[in-house]
Amino acid sequence: MTSQNGEFGAFLKSRRARLRPEDVGVPSYGTRRRVPGLRREELAQLAGVSVAYYIRLEQGHGDNVSGEVLDAISRALRLDTDEHAHLHRLAHPPRRERREAPPRLRAPLQHLLDSITHAPAYVVGHHTDVVAWNRLTAAVFVDLAEVPPQERTWSHQIHLNGDYRTRLGGNWGTVARRNVAYLRFRSAQEPGDGRLRAVIDGLLARSAEFARMWSEHHVTDLTHGVARIVHPDVGPLELPFETLHLPGDPDLSRLMLYAAEPGSPSERALRELAARELDGPSGHASSADLARGA
Repeated sequence: MTSQNGEFGAFLKSRRARLRPEDVGVPSYGTRRRVPGLRREELAQLAGVSVAYYIRLEQGHGDNVSGEVLDAISRALRLDTDEHAHLHRLAHPPRRERREAPPRLRAPLQHLLDSITHAPAYVVGHHTDVVAWNRLTAAVFVDLAEVPPQERTWSHQIHLNGDYRTRLGGNWGTVARRNVAYLRFRSAQEPGDGRLRAVIDGLLARSAEFARMWSEHHVTDLTHGVARIVHPDVGPLELPFETLHLPGDPDLSRLMLYAAEPGSPSERALRELAARELDGPSGHASSADLARGA
C-alpha cells in the first residue's frame, strides 16, 4: 500500500466522521454512537456499494475503484467541488514528475511584476515557493528577500514567522487552516513533487499547530479571497485577491494579484505604502532587486 493509498483511506474516514445521521436522512433511533459520524454500513448503503467493499476502500485499497463509484461515494459524503476532485486524485494519482531544480522565471514576467507598483503581486511555483514578487508584496506581507530561499513559502511564513502571525492578527487561525487545506489539495495534484513533500514534512516536524490542522484532512483550492492584514505603519488592510494560472510556464503555477476596494481606507493605506516605495529607499526589496544585489 502506497502513502497515497493511505491518504485515500484516511480522507474517506475523516469525511465520514464529520457527517451526522440527520445530515443525510439516516434515522438514529436515539441510540448512542461510540464514534462520531456515520457508520461504515450507513455510508455504504448511501453510496450503493457493499459494506465489505467500502471497508476495503477505507483501508486504502482504492487503486481499481471506478469513477462512477467514486462519484457515488462523493455524493454520499456530501463532498464539495474541491473535495470531490481531491478524492479522485487520491484514487488515481496524476502520473507526472516535477523538476527538483529551482524554477526559471521569464524576464517579461518579472517586468510585469515590477510594473505593478500600486498593489502586491507575486508568482508561485508548483512547489508553493514564492518565486518572484514586487516591492509592495514585501511592504505589505513579508520582506522575502530577508527569508532563506528554502522558507520562501507562505506556509512557512504563516506557521513559523511570529512577526507575520502578528500581522494576521485574529485572522491567523482562518488563514492557517486554509493554507493547510491548500497544501493537502496541492499534494494530491503533485504526488511526485519531492520539494512539496519536503515543505510539508518540515512543517509537520516544526509546528504542532500545523500537524494538528494537517490531521483534519480538509482540502481547498486557492482561487480568490480577501487578505486581512494589520500593518504596523498604516493599520488594517483588506485586500481582495485573484489567482491567475500560468499554463505556459512548466516551472510556475500561479500569479497572485491583490487590489483594494476603490475609495476604501485600505486603498488609501495602500497608496501611502506605494508612495513610500516610489519616493525613495524603503528597505523593501523585490525579487528583481534581490537578483541585482540592490
